[in-house]
Amino acid sequence: MKIRAVALNTFKEAIRDRILYLLLFFAAICLIFSRILALLTVGDRTKIIMDVGLASLSIIGVLMAILMGTGLVYKEIDKKTVYTLLSKPINRLQFLLGKFFGLVITLFIMLLVMTAIFILVILLHSGNLSWKFFVSIGFIFLELCLITSVALLFSCFSTPILSSIFSLSFYLIGHLSWGLETLINKMKPGITRFLAQVIYVLLPDLENFNFKTEVVHNLPIPPQLFVFSFFYGVMYTFFVLVLAMLVFRKRDFV
Repeated sequence: MKIRAVALNTFKEAIRDRILYLLLFFAAICLIFSRILALLTVGDRTKIIMDVGLASLSIIGVLMAILMGTGLVYKEIDKKTVYTLLSKPINRLQFLLGKFFGLVITLFIMLLVMTAIFILVILLHSGNLSWKFFVSIGFIFLELCLITSVALLFSCFSTPILSSIFSLSFYLIGHLSWGLETLINKMKPGITRFLAQVIYVLLPDLENFNFKTEVVHNLPIPPQLFVFSFFYGVMYTFFVLVLAMLVFRKRDFV
C-alpha cells in the first residue's frame, strides 16, 4: 500500500516533467522520419522503417529512463523532502521500490504511446505486423526496467549529471561487451584470461534484449533465448535494486 502511494506520486511527478514530453515529441519525429527515409531509399522500405523505428524506441526510452531516473532520489534529498517522507511510517525499501515502480509505470505508458505511433507508421506502409515485433517491444521494456534500476542506484549517492554519465556508460558498455568476449576467445589460458572472464560475467550484456535483427530480417528466434533473456533481465534488475537499497540504507538523513 505504501509502495503504491509512492509509486503513484512518482508517476504524477514524472508526467508533469517537461523533459518527458520533449523526448516523446522527438520520438514521434524519429518514427515519422523513418517513413520518409524509407520512401527516399532504394531497397526494402519495410525493413528500413522497422530498423529505424525500433532503434528510436530503444534509444528514446533509455534517455527517458536515465534523465528522469537519475533525479528520483537526488531531488528528494536536495529538497529535504526525504526527511519528511522517512519520518512517516514508511521504510527506505518501500520508498525506493515506490520510486522505481512509479518510473517504470511512466516508461510503460510512454512506450505504449510511441509503439502506437510506430504501428500506425508501419500499417500505413505495409499493412501487416509480425508477432516478433511485439516480442521485441517487450524486451525493450525489460531493458528500460534494468536501466531505470541502474539510474536509481546512481541517484542514491551522486548528482544527476554524474549519475546520467554513469548510467549512459552502463548502457554503452552493455551493448559493447560482446567485444570483450571476442577478446577472451583469442587469449591464451591463464590468470589474465580468467580475470577477463570474471569481468565479462559481471558486466551487463544488454544485447540479450536486442531482437531488432530478428524482427527486421524475419529470422527465427530460439524459444530458450526468450526464457534466458527474460530471467537475465529480471535477475540483473533485482541485483541492482538490492545494491541501491544497501547504498541508500547507508545514507545518513538525521
